[in-house]
Amino acid sequence: MTGVASVRVKGLRRWVAASRFGALAALPLRIALGARHIGTQTACVFRYLVHSHEHTNFTYELTELNTAHLAWWVSNETGVTLGEAKRLLEEATRDEALRDHVRDATRTSSRRRLADEDLRLHKRLGWYAIVRATRPERVVETGTDKGLGSVLVASALLRNGIGRLTTIDLNPASGYLIGGEYAKVIDVVLDDSLRAIESLSPGVDLFIHDSLHTRSHELAEYQAIEPKLTDRAVVLSDNAHATDALPAWAELTGRRFSYWLDCPLNHWYAGAGIGLATTAPSGCLLHDGSTERARWTAATPNQVPDE
Repeated sequence: MTGVASVRVKGLRRWVAASRFGALAALPLRIALGARHIGTQTACVFRYLVHSHEHTNFTYELTELNTAHLAWWVSNETGVTLGEAKRLLEEATRDEALRDHVRDATRTSSRRRLADEDLRLHKRLGWYAIVRATRPERVVETGTDKGLGSVLVASALLRNGIGRLTTIDLNPASGYLIGGEYAKVIDVVLDDSLRAIESLSPGVDLFIHDSLHTRSHELAEYQAIEPKLTDRAVVLSDNAHATDALPAWAELTGRRFSYWLDCPLNHWYAGAGIGLATTAPSGCLLHDGSTERARWTAATPNQVPDE
């Protein structure tokens, strides 16, 4: 196409775009874009139906870019270097002992036809890295389900050489992945989460909400756990995309809030997000190695940490 012809074509396109025929002219392109999206999603759904047994609490890999974003989020929140954050995420994904445990426990479970035996950690990678970096002595999780998050947290606690997890669920069939070495640092509580939280003694360093994701119930859990938290506590919501409960509670209690959204790789599920609330400024959860507690600074989000 000559230069003159190219100019004329561009001029014609601009004229059409500005005319009453613009929307109609763009319709084939819009149809193609929509069809491409539907085709991609259809392929993901087909792959899920053929290769997965899961019907809830879906597991999946993260995209490479999303994993990089997670490393930055962990680094910014905890104070570990970006390189260390990347190492912690890789440590979890390459944990062959955990992979073998999940596979074997799933194969022998009565729920094996409703679960996948492959270890796919998705946003719970964030749980792991935060536990490894902050070295909590007491972790409380609501919503055990099959126990994938529980054994992942336990593996982080075991590597830290300190800490215990209390996991709470109403369902007596929950927690079938909890066993072996991981069970040594896990206390399983079968009860209503609010009642179980009320019975806890103070001194909780990390609280993870992953039970009923309604705004009222989530807020009730935060209100119940608040008097049990240490001044260094971190509060996580595993489904912070679902409600505004955690940011609302953080605002009411003088905490700061941050959020990271996961992006599934080759899965039809759109993804979910981790919310984090704490009284500490960003980067002030780093363990200094001199004690069994984490280095902790500041009671308000606006304080500047001491050097």
